[in-house]
Amino acid sequence: MDKLSHVEGRAIPFGAKNVDTDIIIPAKWLKTITRDGLGKGAFESIRQDSDNIFDAPENQGAPILLAGDNFGCGSSREHAAWALGDLGIRAVIAPSYSDIFSGNAVKNGILPVVLPQEAIDRLMEVARGGDPIHIDLEAQTVTTQFQDRFTFEIDPFRKHCLLGGLDEVSLTLESSASIGTYEDKRTNTQNWVMAGTRFSGTNAA
Repeated sequence: MDKLSHVEGRAIPFGAKNVDTDIIIPAKWLKTITRDGLGKGAFESIRQDSDNIFDAPENQGAPILLAGDNFGCGSSREHAAWALGDLGIRAVIAPSYSDIFSGNAVKNGILPVVLPQEAIDRLMEVARGGDPIHIDLEAQTVTTQFQDRFTFEIDPFRKHCLLGGLDEVSLTLESSASIGTYEDKRTNTQNWVMAGTRFSGTNAA
């Protein structure tokens, strides 16, 4: 996944509370095994209204979503994070999230920023005015051109993954040298294990 250190641009002033993953991406879209194109199904029920906030011309390409408390609740579908990413969202700012959703977001290169409701309310004002918001993951700050500055906390491991663009496969590859050393040692000290593997493979053939 792409590295993430800064996110800057317009924010979609959504603000709704208790938005579950079925609202983010309806169940009928879960048949796909690819992430491409899921943005078309993101917030489908809301976008049935021609005046919806997601299809407003001024919000096209906005990389930040402002949401309400308990964002991403409901089922654990990872497709919710896929849909947001395909929609162009790189960061969500909300007072709280479902634990599973926030984990899925980070695994897919989306930063879930937690700020108090008072900060969200102020950022909603800025977003409605069409002014950009800047998120600095390294400094853990959200700022605006109006001298607003909010700090946020994030788990150090999640921060490391986002800054390095590390998904689960990449994290495993970071330890490839140690894994190789272990495998070599196992082959030298427990060669009967490898012999058994070869034997089983021969029988299977």
